[in-house]
Amino acid sequence: MLRRRLSRLCAGEEKRVGTRTVVVGHRPVLETDAYVAQKFCDNRIVSSKYTLWNFLPKNLFEQFRRIANFYFLIIFLVQVIVDTPTSPVTSGLPLFFVITVTAIKQGYEDWLRHRADNEVNKSNVFIVENAKQVQKESEKIKVGDIVEVKADETFPCDLIFLASSSIDGTCYVTTASLDGESNFKTHYAVRDTTVLCTDEAIDALTATIECEQPQPDLYKFVGRIIIYRSNQEPVARSLGPENLLLKGATLKNTKKIYGVAVYTGMETKMALNYQGKSQKRSAVEKSINAFLIVYLCILLSKATVCTTLKYVWQSNPFNDEPWYNEKTKKERDTFKVLRMFTDFLSFMVLFNFIIPVSMYVTVEMQKFLGSFFISWDKEMYDEEIKEGALVNTSDLNEELGQVEYVFTDKTGTLTENSMEFIECCIDGHKYKDCLSEVDGFSQTDGPLKYGKAEKSREELFLRALCLCHTVQIKEADQVDGLIGHPERKYSYISSSPDEIALVKGAEKYGFTFLGLENDFMKIRNQKNETEMYQLLHVLNFDPVRRRMSVIVRTTTGKLLLFCKGADSSIFPRVQQEEIQQTKVHVDRNAMDGYRTLCVAFKELTQKEYDKIDRQLNEAKMALQDREEKMAKVFEDAEADMHLIGATAVEDRLQEQSAETIEALHAAGMKVWVLTGDKMETAKSTCYACRLFQTSTELLELTAKTVGESERKEDRLHELLMEYHKKLIQDVPKNRGGLKRSWTLSQEYGLIIDGSTLSLILNPSQDSSSSNYKNIFLQICLKCTAVLCCRMAPLQKAQIVRMVKNTKGSPITLSIGDGANDVSMILEAHVGIGIKGKEGRQASRNSDYAVPKFKHLRKLLLAHGHLYYVRIAHLVQYFFYKNLCFILPQFLYQFFCGFSQQPLYDAAYLTMYNICFTSLPILAYSLLEQHISIDMLTSDPQLYMKVSDNAMLQWRPFLYWTFLGAFEGLVFFFGVYFLFQNSSLEDNGKIFGNWTFGTIVFTVLVFTVTLKLALDTRFWTWMNHFVIWGSLAFYVFFSFFWGGVIWPFLKQQRMYFVFAHMLTSVSTWLAIILLIFISLFPEILLIVLKNIKEKNHQAGPFDLPMLVSYKRIENGYVKTEDAVTNLAERYPLRIL
Repeated sequence: MLRRRLSRLCAGEEKRVGTRTVVVGHRPVLETDAYVAQKFCDNRIVSSKYTLWNFLPKNLFEQFRRIANFYFLIIFLVQVIVDTPTSPVTSGLPLFFVITVTAIKQGYEDWLRHRADNEVNKSNVFIVENAKQVQKESEKIKVGDIVEVKADETFPCDLIFLASSSIDGTCYVTTASLDGESNFKTHYAVRDTTVLCTDEAIDALTATIECEQPQPDLYKFVGRIIIYRSNQEPVARSLGPENLLLKGATLKNTKKIYGVAVYTGMETKMALNYQGKSQKRSAVEKSINAFLIVYLCILLSKATVCTTLKYVWQSNPFNDEPWYNEKTKKERDTFKVLRMFTDFLSFMVLFNFIIPVSMYVTVEMQKFLGSFFISWDKEMYDEEIKEGALVNTSDLNEELGQVEYVFTDKTGTLTENSMEFIECCIDGHKYKDCLSEVDGFSQTDGPLKYGKAEKSREELFLRALCLCHTVQIKEADQVDGLIGHPERKYSYISSSPDEIALVKGAEKYGFTFLGLENDFMKIRNQKNETEMYQLLHVLNFDPVRRRMSVIVRTTTGKLLLFCKGADSSIFPRVQQEEIQQTKVHVDRNAMDGYRTLCVAFKELTQKEYDKIDRQLNEAKMALQDREEKMAKVFEDAEADMHLIGATAVEDRLQEQSAETIEALHAAGMKVWVLTGDKMETAKSTCYACRLFQTSTELLELTAKTVGESERKEDRLHELLMEYHKKLIQDVPKNRGGLKRSWTLSQEYGLIIDGSTLSLILNPSQDSSSSNYKNIFLQICLKCTAVLCCRMAPLQKAQIVRMVKNTKGSPITLSIGDGANDVSMILEAHVGIGIKGKEGRQASRNSDYAVPKFKHLRKLLLAHGHLYYVRIAHLVQYFFYKNLCFILPQFLYQFFCGFSQQPLYDAAYLTMYNICFTSLPILAYSLLEQHISIDMLTSDPQLYMKVSDNAMLQWRPFLYWTFLGAFEGLVFFFGVYFLFQNSSLEDNGKIFGNWTFGTIVFTVLVFTVTLKLALDTRFWTWMNHFVIWGSLAFYVFFSFFWGGVIWPFLKQQRMYFVFAHMLTSVSTWLAIILLIFISLFPEILLIVLKNIKEKNHQAGPFDLPMLVSYKRIENGYVKTEDAVTNLAERYPLRIL
């Protein structure tokens, strides 16, 4: 029976799939066979990764997927199973330390997620059951429950809005935690349930809701509610996004609302929109892996050489089995191949410390602790919002020093997103400043008509501004944080700052919007009379139509449609003869950098309105293709309109945005602006912020240049080939080898719009233009600046991905402030969010968040530069000190018959990387400033010194490797020659092999620590403490370790060795001499560089003020000359 009724209500609709039926309040309808009860998930939110039971196995599995950790696990197992020369503790303890520290860090982070989940899941909510309020935990809400939410509370799940404390059935919501939009949004209750404002009334409701299955789009919802009344036919009403209250949104300025749960828990739109950020890997991590492979090859070759030479040496029977060390029967019976393999594993264990496992922990700690310096930076604190910079991920600190491409949004990023009404034009007449009480005045603009428009047209235009919007009125004392006009006691609320600016603009000219009451819009005209208009329909704005309309009825019964939107959207729908006089103003305003909107109207007959009303109601009831059906109705309704005029709204540039862009250019970065704004407005902003210079030749690939004809692909091909020839084929090859490939004598800028980009990225099947993308990319890479306008959010991400995947994989950075920028922020190597007026969606999804665009300068030029230098030095230093550590061990095998005898004691093997040499490099990597921060921010060219991963290329890596090899040879053979005189004491006592190893180890620890002291340019008390403290701790530990007989050791081989060693004057002299010889090349290099610097420095110099990134010659300086210049002024040793 119910199905037959529904089929009558929704006649003609095709069979639906993917829908759910929700019974409101779990009150069954009369025909209980009309629906099949469905099972839905509970309302628990789970964002955590681990549970108490799976943490250990899951975390260990994830950690041992790391090559270095897995390698050391294998080494540890080999030591346990095979009879190796070193104790399993030497590998097991560092590995245990690394695994434990990482597990604690990840466990703590997951505990925070558990705690956040519990705060949400255990929060108290009120459910209406049996006409009473029942308090429950949020996680116990079920689909179909009627929930009451009070002012300033967050919606616990996705609710269909049934009723509110407001008479008109509206409520105000902020969705900043969902989509980043911080402005108030108005939602509407179902028309037939608005009167059900009490627990008893709402509990008596019998209804079912049919809606789509959960999907993540925040702005789409399709459904309908069927309300059952006794002895009456069921009533069906359409449900759309305006009826859906989303989990995570907050109720504002409304005492309470009732809603029915339709999506709960992990099926809510908020949960479906939660996507873990893709794991971003920095260039430094990739370099570490490459260097690791080289050192693994060195390790394998050492083990292979020693194993081979051992059996060559043992080919002599006397060496194989001397009289004092006869083999056991088991050793004689063992297969030779098995013995060789066991020996190979033993040598691997002996030399395994060449692979620096502790480096990973140090790098993690450096990134984590280093990120606090960004958060603590007082210069990046904004007094207006009382917030500073935020670090959401510390894994990419060094990437900030390697950026080549910056992709930025315009509105709210380069500009303030604070709209102010500037002027308007009516029928070609320009109106600026304020009108007088009645008459007003008009300014003429160029060749247009003198005087002003007719009075009736002026009033029609101002009425259109007062009526065509979704602005709401609230009393000023009820609205937190909103300051109204001092002479009025109300404030405007809207999801768009543009709309508020236009309503305020109309108020300046004498027409004031007084609010919406019972579907009637009230305005006060210039004569201080109140006018009433019945609001019949709102044709909402969407990014595809780029316009919105309202249909109103006047008190005289006249039906009017008012429409406002982008010129590209309005002009094709008005009388063509009306366009030209307004178009001149629109173009001029766009050139001045103003945001423009055109205003049109249309008078409807009753018959036309009835048709539109019927079609809209049918489209709203559809559960499938609702948007397409409504768009078709909108398209038909908004045809054949009459143009009235246009408005200009200013969005001012942010403070220092122009200077910041100049600095980024001077640092060798390319800046691309990706915006949804129209071309003229965006172009003007680009000139204002100096992205384009007056000498820049602009190349356009827009609908204007390509055309709208059927030949547009051919025309696009012609333009692409023309630009390609100009920028690439006709330009001579660089002989000097510029560091950045885009430095040309003539500056070029490219402008492209969304429609042309779609043509390039998605050419038609029959087109022979599959190489459009490659040609376009080559053109882009040769331009000094690129402007992409009319961009959809997905296209922004496509642009970033296209550049990111080019040859050489340049490091990209995206910066934006709104929800529409999230896709490109997630796509780029580094994502920066602006804590702007469009909410926090961008900053929450970013890697770093800053209050203003100007802070990007210091973030990249100072913090990014220093972080890269610090971590690059850390990585190279770790490989260097471990090579110094293990090379003497390798050389020692040539003098002990390749018997796998360790050179160092097990305690030294274990403590070398954990205690003796770890803290100095950690302090260096956190505090070092080879150039002052002020110098880095004032001279952006310094950024180019470390660009392109300069300090982690193969050349500096080989330098560090050869330096480590040289010092390892000095350590070993220096002590070896000392031991040529077997008696090092006057009493004739001789030193043994453990003394030999201890002397080598002492020289090693002091040399690698003092090497770091030589490299330090910025000394603090902490550097002094850890460097000299580490050396003192080594001496103290050696005395302590050798001064006690330890009961848990089988052999007391180190007993009194260190103290006895220092009684020899020869040993003291040898240690000091070997340290000096090892560091002599470094000292000599520093002295020569200082002499060279003084010779080239004529006198004290002042850094020039950064006025423009252009240079005297040809617009750009050759970076190889610039870097040479800088290297003389600021010595930073890349090698």
